[in-house]
Amino acid sequence: MSKFSRRDFLKLAGLTSGALAMSHWTPSFLRRQSGDTPNVIILVFDAMSARNLSLYEYRRNTTPNLQKFAARANVYHNHHAGGNFTTPGTATLLTGTYPWTHRAFDIAGLIDRSQVGHNLFTAFGSEYQRLAFSQNLLPNFFFGQFASDIETILPVSSFCLVEQVMGEAFKNDIPSAYRALDKFLFQDFSSPASLVFGLADRILLRSQEARANSGNYPRGLPRAGDQPMFFELKDVFAGVGAAVDELNASAPYLAYFHLWAPHAPYKPTNQFDKIFQDNFHPVKKPNHRFGDQKEFYKLNSRRQNYDEFVANVDAEFGRLIESLENSGMLDNSYVVVTSDHGEMFERGVDGHVTKLLYEAVTHIPLLISTPGQKNRQDIYSPTSNVDVLPTLLHLTGRPSADWTEGALLPGLGGTEDTQRSLFTLEAKSNPAYAPIKQATLAMVKGNYKMIYYTGYEGQDSFELYDLENDYEELEDLYPSQTSFCKALKDELLETLHSVNAKYGKT
Repeated sequence: MSKFSRRDFLKLAGLTSGALAMSHWTPSFLRRQSGDTPNVIILVFDAMSARNLSLYEYRRNTTPNLQKFAARANVYHNHHAGGNFTTPGTATLLTGTYPWTHRAFDIAGLIDRSQVGHNLFTAFGSEYQRLAFSQNLLPNFFFGQFASDIETILPVSSFCLVEQVMGEAFKNDIPSAYRALDKFLFQDFSSPASLVFGLADRILLRSQEARANSGNYPRGLPRAGDQPMFFELKDVFAGVGAAVDELNASAPYLAYFHLWAPHAPYKPTNQFDKIFQDNFHPVKKPNHRFGDQKEFYKLNSRRQNYDEFVANVDAEFGRLIESLENSGMLDNSYVVVTSDHGEMFERGVDGHVTKLLYEAVTHIPLLISTPGQKNRQDIYSPTSNVDVLPTLLHLTGRPSADWTEGALLPGLGGTEDTQRSLFTLEAKSNPAYAPIKQATLAMVKGNYKMIYYTGYEGQDSFELYDLENDYEELEDLYPSQTSFCKALKDELLETLHSVNAKYGKT
């Protein structure tokens, strides 16, 4: 019997008694709500780029199950993240505001205290049973900030086959313990703060990993980055299904799941390992001056491995959706599928820890299935993760949140606006509570995308791409200096000037 079935189903069975809660339980959880009130299930797949999904016409057949789900969903083809890594990307989704407002834009940043009450869980209110789970430590820091408005926060190590997460032993303030212990004292892949205890911790973790891998994962068990957690995809998705099933007894509920995969390291099962040894040759793009100068053939190898892992995740997603459908849960639930950011295998960059904001890292999936939906609706106008929160409030009849910076999504209460301006910000080197002086800011407007680099190497610079006619972003139109180019530049700079104004000199 696996560790998941022995340990985590027992944990899930204790949800009603609060065994897993990092915050208090409210009486609303004990009241059976009307079956007419819809539930909300949000699935965030870390580092899933729309550019690598066959759902969006990628050449490799990576997502047959997402495509099947799309037959009963609203599919957004031009959807963008708020940042290019987890912290700003997730904070944007959870708050409905851009990084310049929530200010969570360094690696392990927190949301501005003045903005903490502006979040998805608080906005839904206690009528809903609210659950949050993330396999990535970084969103758990936000959950700690929102704890008074979340009935259940599942531990980051839930559904793992092997884990040595020390912070969970300190129940009074688990997020702070995560920071002090798991992200500092016992950190992996670099010198730990405690050489003695850190070394012992690593030896024990590796020995457990070696014993746990049954051989079904030829590249080793999937791991949540440098976090001391190894898992099997089937266990994680089974855990999500079990958590939803448990919540169903106390509907309505808001269930937010942030899953690690397909984030690196890309470790698919035997069934998916090497399935894309094909003749696909991605467009070779010149290395960017802010890239990591990785060799093209190595990036292609990594892309293939990533695509295999995406396909593996897609298969487990298909099983989860089939289970939810068979149980009837989809008849009274909104299901949201999206990501916090994408992944790059181009311009010398492998991954997403970069200054660059090309579509590979900013263009992310968004599918929303409404209760009982039977048909597919495709939306091509630009949208952003700032739009998800206000749209869900609208759909479920919750009070609107006038502090959000998004709009209602087209097809779900909003109208198509092909000329609205959407933004993505990368500013992890910039102090969180100071004017944004060192950053990359991208603005999508219609079919065009302008990218602004400021504070790097002493010289600011711009790039401009026509996304409709230049899908790969190869032809920089900025040197042409047309009147349209100038108008986009003026708007971008004015926006940055405006958001900087409250933090002093700009």
